Amino acid sequence: MSEKPTTEPFDSPGVASVEEGHVILDGPDGIAITLTIGAARQTGERLIAAADAAARQVADR
Repeated sequence: MSEKPTTEPFDSPGVASVEEGHVILDGPDGIAITLTIGAARQTGERLIAAADAAARQVADR
């Protein structure tokens, strides 16, 4: 029997590592992506901006 996928947000952070000039992001439930340097930087910036926006939403409640 397969498990039902979760629809709840994960509360554990991913782990970033470097291999052969690429950034690897390992997350919960086996999520993993390999990014170029540029994509990793832009993803990081976008994640920070989104986290800041989410924190403002929570604070405004």
